[in-house]
Amino acid sequence: MKKTLTTLATATLCLAACNTPQSASDDKIVEKPQITVADGRFTPEVMWSLGVMSEYAVSPDGSQVAYTLRYTDMEANKNNAELYLMPIAGGEGKRLTVTAQSEFSPVWMNDETLLFCRGNQILCMNVKSQKETVVAECERGFEGFKLAPDGNSLVYISTIPVERPEHIDKLFAGLDKTTGRINEDLMYRHWDQWVDEIPHIYFVPMKNGKALMDQAVDILDGEPYESPMRPWGGTEQYNYSPDSKTIAYTCRKKTGYDYAHSTNSDIYLYNIETRETRNISEGIMGYDQNPVFSHDGKSIAWESMERDGYESDKLRLMVMDLATGEKTDLTEGFDYGLMNILWSPDDSELYAIVMYRGMNEIFAFNHENGQNKIQPRQLSHGYHDVNAIQLAADGKTLVANQASIQYPGTLYAYSVSDDKAEGTKLSTFNDDVLSQVRMGEVKEQMVMTVDGKEMLTWIIYPYDYDSTKTYPALLFCEGGPQTMVSQFWSTRWNFEVMSGAGYFVIAPNRRGVPGFGMEWLEEISKDYGGLCMQDYMAATDWAAANIKQIDRERIGACGASFGGYSIYWLAGHNHDVKGYNEGRRFKAFLAHNGMFNFEQQYLETEEMWFDNWDLGGPYWDWNNPVVKKSYSNSPHLFVDKWNTPICVIHSEFDFRIVASEGMAAYNAAQMRHIPSRYLYFPDETHWVLKPQNSLLWHRNFIDWFDQWLKK
Repeated sequence: MKKTLTTLATATLCLAACNTPQSASDDKIVEKPQITVADGRFTPEVMWSLGVMSEYAVSPDGSQVAYTLRYTDMEANKNNAELYLMPIAGGEGKRLTVTAQSEFSPVWMNDETLLFCRGNQILCMNVKSQKETVVAECERGFEGFKLAPDGNSLVYISTIPVERPEHIDKLFAGLDKTTGRINEDLMYRHWDQWVDEIPHIYFVPMKNGKALMDQAVDILDGEPYESPMRPWGGTEQYNYSPDSKTIAYTCRKKTGYDYAHSTNSDIYLYNIETRETRNISEGIMGYDQNPVFSHDGKSIAWESMERDGYESDKLRLMVMDLATGEKTDLTEGFDYGLMNILWSPDDSELYAIVMYRGMNEIFAFNHENGQNKIQPRQLSHGYHDVNAIQLAADGKTLVANQASIQYPGTLYAYSVSDDKAEGTKLSTFNDDVLSQVRMGEVKEQMVMTVDGKEMLTWIIYPYDYDSTKTYPALLFCEGGPQTMVSQFWSTRWNFEVMSGAGYFVIAPNRRGVPGFGMEWLEEISKDYGGLCMQDYMAATDWAAANIKQIDRERIGACGASFGGYSIYWLAGHNHDVKGYNEGRRFKAFLAHNGMFNFEQQYLETEEMWFDNWDLGGPYWDWNNPVVKKSYSNSPHLFVDKWNTPICVIHSEFDFRIVASEGMAAYNAAQMRHIPSRYLYFPDETHWVLKPQNSLLWHRNFIDWFDQWLKK
């Protein structure tokens, strides 16, 4: 149930839009919405007027940054991404495209020429004249690409259909209108899609600025494996060697039952000339992903997990000497996971984003760390999340996609030699709207847990905060469950929208989140009803006791995924609480896509490795004390104790936690005569991505809590 970065959902949405055949109703060009914020309140409508930057690319000479910026037409229920160009020094971006289809995957060919995807084409644009030419076309479309260092080839992502076994295929003879599906193995659906096609990586030579598509080579030809890995993998999961002769790629070479039970992916090297492949991470049993060659071509680095089946294991920085095969973990003794690896120009250091104490920060790791135990340097500081980094041509500047609780993704610059930098803001595309908004203040608070440990908790104040007044409050329960409550920006769980609605927000980094060491992270697996739940209660009780402006009798709780499970669990333990009227700590609940019945969830989900690790195995293994403890914390076992109004939200195309979980929880509340509401989306996934659906989600959220916490 884990999602590493909030921007991944944004990228997934963009790619889905780009690769869907366009209808006549999609011809409308989406422009930047014009909005005036009369009272400074940050509402869902204001949030959806902001531009969303997802991808960017620094030009080879380091003078310019190309980026995609997506705006939404709420009336048309459509959003669209366009290409923009900005000087590296920052300022207003120049719009490069004006189309009804989204542009994505910007890649520089040279300082004046930009390659990018639109629909089923890769296009080339002179950024001065804005003249376009077609580089490549593919009937099945592109999901992204990379240009070889020598400029003589491309490596792109497209899909191949999953073929039915012959003995099944014959049953469909003459039935071209049937909607039936026949499966005889696991992993027939994943997250939000039926597995009817899988991505493969293709190599294609270039000549005179054109891709010779008739010579394209599927580097996994004949193999039924996905690369990049669904659902999150993109172009970061493969890379060229500096001499353009080798492609390193990520792949979990498993299907069906084996795929559903394992996280063991590997790094493979594909020789373009001989078409031979070799596995360089064999024996490492967890996720190995996102390989990056050093500039001298002598080494390769990647993100590596140690244990199979544990999707939230520490992401280590693994480096291999390609001549000797020796592997070194540069993060040995470093208690935090990382992502987005970059080599310094001289290969002496590697830069990466580290999940660190409630923020995503940039760190530098010395290449000789394995031998000399040199401690990593923290390069970025401040209250923010750095979600992506690229190195400019000068080798001295990192350009980052950065967000915080108070602003969405924005381009910032960092110096690699400054260990105390808070970054220099570059892009301005949302300044006109954000300048009209009074954001709620965000404070960092350390809360003592029941076992005497300190827990970082974000406290977000109401936008109209007056110290002489009291306000209702909302406890936010994070999903994942191994997802840090960071300085993230989201179009679903947006703390400033809650602040704008007149609420305090209490957002604890409870047991089980990364960024606070492996011991803290691992205290949740196989103990869902344990200390992590006590942490929620401790954070709520601290805020109620220490912030006099919070009305302790008007506190609600909300969350999705594991956070939704948390709401169902808290609903069954919201009685006989000392210090609160009627013994109820919370006076209203809202659960989105949460686990309600563990036994049913185990058989309904698709990534079996997750429940096997976090719950300890299948519920029928009753001789296993870990299993017995885990399943005894299933929320459906405590419905007899429910006594608080609850809103349940669920979506049909959520294959991680299927819609029947939400329906069962709502039905249970109704049969117990608990005031309850059910919001169901027949066309959404684990998230709510369609603009009007999202707006309905937010309006329902605010209305529900206002009904029970303000009246």
